[in-house]
Amino acid sequence: MAGTGRYILDCRKSPQGNCSLAISGTEQEVLDLGVYHAESKHGMKNTPETREQLRSFLKQEAYAS
Repeated sequence: MAGTGRYILDCRKSPQGNCSLAISGTEQEVLDLGVYHAESKHGMKNTPETREQLRSFLKQEAYAS
């Protein structure tokens, strides 16, 4: 999923689905902030498995001109 587009991570799409946070930016920015959010708000650990799980929730944001 690497690229220069904007990506969005919507916490409502997680299995828990009890959080309304959405993060958008580059893939790396979103993943880094998503991991921070998962740790600080949901008690998850920063592990390779967590990062891959969050990466699977990333969606490329549609470009609107």
